[in-house]
Amino acid sequence: MKTRILIADDHKIIREGLRALLEKQQDMEVVAEAQDGLTTVRMVSRLLPNIVIMDIGMPEMNGIDATRKITADNRKVKVIALSMHSDRRFVLEMLKAGASGYLLKDSAFEELVAAIHTVMANQPYLSPRITDVVVKEYLSSLPKNEQTAFTVLTSREREVLQLLAEGKTTKQTASFLNVSVKTIETHRQQIMEKLNIHSIAELTKYAIREGLTSLEG
Repeated sequence: MKTRILIADDHKIIREGLRALLEKQQDMEVVAEAQDGLTTVRMVSRLLPNIVIMDIGMPEMNGIDATRKITADNRKVKVIALSMHSDRRFVLEMLKAGASGYLLKDSAFEELVAAIHTVMANQPYLSPRITDVVVKEYLSSLPKNEQTAFTVLTSREREVLQLLAEGKTTKQTASFLNVSVKTIETHRQQIMEKLNIHSIAELTKYAIREGLTSLEG
């Protein structure tokens, strides 16, 4: 069964170029073209395509608002943004609106085909440059003073915690790290004080939660 695609772009030459390329793909067919956001929304509700390739800057209704309306009304319809904008505000607003993919217009056509296949498999697709924008936004939104095992404990304390959480005794841990039992006991005491945790069971839960161990072979 062919993937049914609607192309939304206010430039006729881009719509026609995309249609010509997409229709060469054996598993794809272009069911419609739209030159503005409002027409796109109406066509989607009537035709129910699998994929909408959506420009952002369009008349009457921009691609972001059109995407928000489409994804709210028709959850099975996937939107892939195809834009010249790599600015974070466009990328993030498009993703918040429900787009499943985001490519730049200077991408190779093969990347668009890959994006369609990826999105049809219910996976998101972002161009490498767009991924960079999203990752930077995520990193900038992280709490600066968030306390984790990697900020609270020293690297040696994390080693000791992992080994204890994985079931090694104090003696085995000391042997593994080539230090004395007393040293391991001191580390364990310091770890418990820093974390305000007072049992090995709770330390084990903490180590798993913080990603220090999975307890899987």
